[in-house]
Amino acid sequence: MSLVATLTLNPALDTSTSVAGIVPDQKLHCAAPKTEAGGGGINVSRGLHRLGTPSVAVYPAGGHTGALLEALLTAEGIASCVIPTKSAVRENFVVVDTASHQQYRFGMPGAPLTDAEQGQVLEALHQLTPLPDFVVLSGSLPPGMPPAFLARVARQAREAGSKVVADTTGPAMLAVIEAGAYLIKPNLGELSQLAGVPELDSAGVVATARQLIGAGRCEIVVVSMGPQGAYLVTCDLEDYVSAPVVKRRSTVGAGDSMVAGIVHALVHGQSLREAVRLGVACGTAATMNPGTELFHPADVEKLYRCLLQAIPAPHAAA
Repeated sequence: MSLVATLTLNPALDTSTSVAGIVPDQKLHCAAPKTEAGGGGINVSRGLHRLGTPSVAVYPAGGHTGALLEALLTAEGIASCVIPTKSAVRENFVVVDTASHQQYRFGMPGAPLTDAEQGQVLEALHQLTPLPDFVVLSGSLPPGMPPAFLARVARQAREAGSKVVADTTGPAMLAVIEAGAYLIKPNLGELSQLAGVPELDSAGVVATARQLIGAGRCEIVVVSMGPQGAYLVTCDLEDYVSAPVVKRRSTVGAGDSMVAGIVHALVHGQSLREAVRLGVACGTAATMNPGTELFHPADVEKLYRCLLQAIPAPHAAA
């Protein structure tokens, strides 16, 4: 079995609850809260575990919140490689207003990593045994961390023979692309930023992705478009996957779930078309659940079967 490592540089505890009406200056009586391990790469590891693919979640953590984060992952059966930090893990908060069906997400900034802690992250990844076939870089950077650090991580992983999968934003994504990646998963807005334009149409999506691939920045681009689905682009393949229509209850973790589906399929030798369809199925299934809950495998299976029926005949690029 291929080893997958996920890296989360800004992990979090995600607490979610609900209340019937959010109004100012009143005591609001919320439902019992639910706390889960969070952060981009950690959510990818949680999604992989639900699909039956083991991984090791690499992340910095300290304080009582860091201890709780590791305990939550252990309870889910997910292996952790923890880099001890002086600062505690941040906490995020999600509230659903059941009266308006609106979701409010409060994200805390996290704490900076010292130079020594950053060095320990690189060493922890280098010491993984066996070396991972896939290294997933997902989520935001902690305050003050230069995007160049993520480029160092990507180069180190590539030099060790790992395939780098990146799902981050802004300068961090640009840094990974400059270092080179196997697969990147920007959303439509993030790809527009990389292209330096306000927005992209379908032709622009393919053209921009091919520019990145042609420049040797990555091999595969999967552009997530929320409820509209996703584009898959390689040097000789383009494929649009329409997302199934479902009742959306929360978008928390949908992108991470999509990455988990894609990586799971690639680990098991499935085609790129199948991998992206499984990713769309996982991301869509995650939106069917409230709060910070990820997808249910039974929902993924149903959605994936429908998407497999829509795989087109092979289409070579002009």
